Order: sequence, then C-alpha cells, then structure tokens
Amino acid sequence: MHGNPPSPVITPVEKKQRGRFRRLVTWLVVLLILGGFGYYFYSYKPGQTTRISRRSLNAGQVTPVVAVPATRADVPVYLDAVGTAQALNTVTVRSQVDGKLISVNFDEGQDVKKNDILAEIDPITFKAALDQAVAKKAQDEALLANAKIDLDRYERLAASNAINRQQADTQRALVAQYTAQVQADQAAIENAKATLDYTTIRAPIDGRTGIRQVDVGNIIHASDTTGLVVITQIKPISVLFNLPQQDLDRVNTAFAKGPLEVDALRSDNNKVIGQGRLTVIDNRVDSSTGTVRLKSEFPNPDLQLWPGQFLNVRLLVGTLKQAVVVPTGAVQRGPNGTYVFIVKDDNTVAMQSVTVGMQDETRAVITKGVEPPQRVVTTGFARLTDGSKVVPSAPGETAAPAAGSGRAGEAPGQRKSQGSGQGSNQSKRQNGG
Repeated sequence: MHGNPPSPVITPVEKKQRGRFRRLVTWLVVLLILGGFGYYFYSYKPGQTTRISRRSLNAGQVTPVVAVPATRADVPVYLDAVGTAQALNTVTVRSQVDGKLISVNFDEGQDVKKNDILAEIDPITFKAALDQAVAKKAQDEALLANAKIDLDRYERLAASNAINRQQADTQRALVAQYTAQVQADQAAIENAKATLDYTTIRAPIDGRTGIRQVDVGNIIHASDTTGLVVITQIKPISVLFNLPQQDLDRVNTAFAKGPLEVDALRSDNNKVIGQGRLTVIDNRVDSSTGTVRLKSEFPNPDLQLWPGQFLNVRLLVGTLKQAVVVPTGAVQRGPNGTYVFIVKDDNTVAMQSVTVGMQDETRAVITKGVEPPQRVVTTGFARLTDGSKVVPSAPGETAAPAAGSGRAGEAPGQRKSQGSGQGSNQSKRQNGG
C-alpha cells in the first residue's frame, strides 16, 4: 500500500529567495503601469483638437485692422544730440582797489543793466590823492609861467648881445622841463580820478546777479579771487552740443547756405522750450571722442533755459520735399528686412518690402515700396499673412465684423441679430430717425 509522495522540503534560504523574487516582480509591474500612465498624460495635450480646429477656422476668418493711407509731405531732417546750456557771458565782479565796502546796491538774483551801480568802497583816501595831484599841477604850472616870462626877457637881451646866448638857451630848457612836469601832473590827476571811480563798482554787462560773496563792512582787495558777485548773461543764452564727425560734412554744407535752426527740448522730448540758431562750429574734431562741438544762441525770453541745464537738442539741416510718409507703427522688420502690409481694393493684404529713408517716433519716410494713396496696416498684425482678408478701419473707428467672421464660440443667431440691429440703426440714421 503506497501513500502520498512526500512534499519537498523548503529550506529557509529558498523561502527567502522566493519572497524577494515576488516583490521584484510586483515592483516591475507597478513601474510598468506608472510608466504607461505617464506616457499617456505626457503625450495627451488637452485642447489640441480644439486648437487645430480653431486654426482651420481662423484660416477663413476676416481680421479687423487699422489702416492709414500713405501721404506726401515736407519732412524736416534733424540731427539729435544732448546739449548743455551755458551763459552767453559770465563775469566775476571784483574790486579794482583796496578799501572798506560801505554799501551794496543790488539784491541777489536781480537782473541788472550795464553800468548799474552794484557797490561802493570808502572813497576818502582816494579823494585826498586826487586833491594832492591837482595841487601839484597848480604848483608846477606857476613855475612854468614864471620860467616862460624869464625866457622871453632873456631872448630879448640876447638879441641885443646884452647877455650871453647860453643863458637864454638854459632858460628855454627850464621851460621845457616845467612843461613836461605839468603834463606828468595831468596824468597823475587822471590816474587819481580813475582810482576814485573804481570805488564805485558798476555792472560790466547786462545779466543776473548770483549769491553775494562779501557783506557790507568788510575790507576788500583787488587781489581777492572770490569777487563780490558773479553776473551771468542768460538773455540771450548759449547751448553747446556735440555731433559725430560723420555729420560734419552735412552740417557744414547746410550752414554755408544760411543760418540753421536749433530746437531745445525737454528731457522727455514732448515740448520745445527754446528755439535758436547755430552760431559756431568748432574748428577741430575731438580725436578722443570723434565728435565736433557746436554752439547755438537762444533768445530765452521766458528763461526756460538755465546755465548748466542738460537739454535734448535737434539741429535742422534740411527738408525732404514731398516725401512718402507712413506711420512708424506700419513698418515691420523681419529676416529679409523692413516691410509693410498694404491693403488692396479687395480688402486683402499684401506683404511689401520697403526702404526706409529716415524714421522717428511718429512717422517714417519710405523711399521705395509704397506710393500714395496706398493704405498700410498700422494695428492688427498678429494673424496677418500675405493674402489675408481684412476689415480695414481708420484710426479711432471700430471695425464691424464681416458676415461669417464672428468670434469662436459665438452663436450664428447672435451674429445675425447684431447685424440686423446695425442695419436697422444705419437705416434710421440715413432716414433721419
């Protein structure tokens, strides 16, 4: 009688190895499942179908744009620079004599005219010196008069051989000596008068006074370096600026034809605060910067320009007559250069390469590629391609959507009702309703 075969005996080591194998298989299965889910979510892009369908719908849509016709206009040609305002003349008023300051006759920041009295120095000692010079001249004039009388007497006696001829010649030399002395006395008087006049300090130019440097009662000297006050002439005023040496030929050519206008603008370039004329082109180019210095003069009646002020400067060097002009926003740049979108008569756009002669913040001069009255797109480039259908409108107007060109997700019935409403409103306006 045979019984069941004996079951194999599993050792603890084999049992441990089998457990490890099961865990390994379990982890591999989990990793495969997670990898599948990751691949699915990574490759799946929500809305992809919607975007593709929208792209296909947009291909047939009409894009609203703002279009402006190209025009012809006279365009001024400016050279821009940064300048510095500088007083036309600056004078440090100093005393020409030493003495006590007894009065100051101006206010700080006051506008003064040439020869206005600014201050006075104690004149007592200078008046005394003048009186002394006058007295010395009177003394020498008396001696000269007496010498002339003696000379006349000696000449009559010498003519009759009553005295030696040499005595008359000596007297003649004495008269000449006294004559020269009187002339020296006159020069001393004039010098004393000038020195006395220096005790009254006058304005040497028209201008505006600055801050007073010396107070009344102080002793001032002709050797003082600070002076009494500084006067600056700011009406008119100068503006200095630099231009690259590449512009020198154009400036010289234009300057030879007549005075060139210069505008001074605020730092934001939004307002012209002064208009003047170019007066000087420096006679050399700065080799360290490659620029040439220019000086202009502004009447500055409203004192909008102040010494030391930094300004934006533009120099008018010419005018382009009847140039083709478009808004700067119409000019686009791509890999092949500059271009614009031209709106055709059938309300499609064409990409047109253009050559830009000059350009500023508001308008661009087109030398090739556009002719008036062609219309160029200035706003709405996002979905434009060559041949796109557009609904053009003028700046400030709202373009009405064309039939069948409503927004994605808009019901056809809504578009129809809106169009009907617009049509009824339009008919009311035409009929005066």
